[in-house]
Amino acid sequence: MNVRPISGTSSAGIRGRGGKGPALVLGVLLLAVTACGGGGSDTGSGDGKGKDSTAAQSKQSEAVVTIAPEDGAKSVDTSGALKIGAAKGKLTEVVVKDAEGERIDGKISGDGATWTPSTHLAASTTYSVHAVAKDSEGRTAAEDSRFTTLTPKNTFVGTFTPEDGSKVGVGMPFSIRFTRGITNPEDVENAIRIKTEPPVEVAGHWFGNDRLDFRPEKYWKAGTKVTVDLNLDGVEGRDGVYGEQAKTVSFTIGRNQVSVVDAKKLTMKVMREGKVVKTIPVTTGAPGYETWNGKMVISEKLPVTRMNGETVGYGGEYDIKDVPHAMRLSTSGTFIHGNYWGGGAFGNYNASHGCVGLRDVRGGWDEKAPGAWFFDNSLIGDVVEVKNSNDATIAPDNGLNGWNMSWEKWKA
Repeated sequence: MNVRPISGTSSAGIRGRGGKGPALVLGVLLLAVTACGGGGSDTGSGDGKGKDSTAAQSKQSEAVVTIAPEDGAKSVDTSGALKIGAAKGKLTEVVVKDAEGERIDGKISGDGATWTPSTHLAASTTYSVHAVAKDSEGRTAAEDSRFTTLTPKNTFVGTFTPEDGSKVGVGMPFSIRFTRGITNPEDVENAIRIKTEPPVEVAGHWFGNDRLDFRPEKYWKAGTKVTVDLNLDGVEGRDGVYGEQAKTVSFTIGRNQVSVVDAKKLTMKVMREGKVVKTIPVTTGAPGYETWNGKMVISEKLPVTRMNGETVGYGGEYDIKDVPHAMRLSTSGTFIHGNYWGGGAFGNYNASHGCVGLRDVRGGWDEKAPGAWFFDNSLIGDVVEVKNSNDATIAPDNGLNGWNMSWEKWKA
């Protein structure tokens, strides 16, 4: 094409220094003509379907990630509702977090098709989900979602023993009693996790539908540290009734003390680490009021208490308002306690209404009295074993006395 000089312009106005002004104008005009041209073999059509778009589309993953419940869902069930899957590919990463950033444990299946949470979800909680899958070419696809779990109308909690931070004897189980009867015991039991140092197998056993005890096969080893995670928030204990507890409880096992009461010899041998440290004369249940046989765990310590026969079915046979140094061995009312009214019974004859009596003084002021000594040297969770009584063996659920059940029956 021809470019003509622009008329009406002085040479001073277009040259500048060095007299190169016309060349500059020519360059600008050529640029303008080229920029306005519509030709050229590499030009796109303008509809987004050119060569570059096709190449990007061919790189898109064929994997499809699915998340249930759908994004934004409300009142989601705490169990069974969360399902994550992949089609035409395999899941490679799944992250589920609550509002505080705590991750929910789960597992991707061997074939990569599904991810399953390892526990139930908490109630009234918002969760975020991020899931990634790859197709056969290694190309990734991802989905994100948020949902909120239900707010239950009916709830339950568990009251437990021992207390958090306590030091207890070698016979102490972890016992939890629920405020509502449980009809989904497996789900509730799975929501309670127990860790020990050193490691030892611990198993749970249900007594009825509202009490669950955990213990090892044999008495705890002295010094064992026990940690219990109560992950009950959101677990459906019975239809429409959900747990509302999320708590960690820790306790430590103290020195090994087991005391053996012989109801015939009328003695109690206090043993530490299997060695006798003290032998104490005792009195046990008189004929017709025999003391239970078996292994009994101290569950309560009372410096002084009232004992009334009416509370255990013995009418008005006794009412002692100031029994010193009393330690509970059963729910039904068996105690090992100081006794200041027994006269010469200790070591000579059985005179109690089923309790184990140790010589003591009224008011418990004598620290050297057997009742005071044993009280001061005992822990919640210590074991008192009674043998050679004319009564039966105490029931495993009468107090914290599951040791009277075989390990096989305990786990069954």
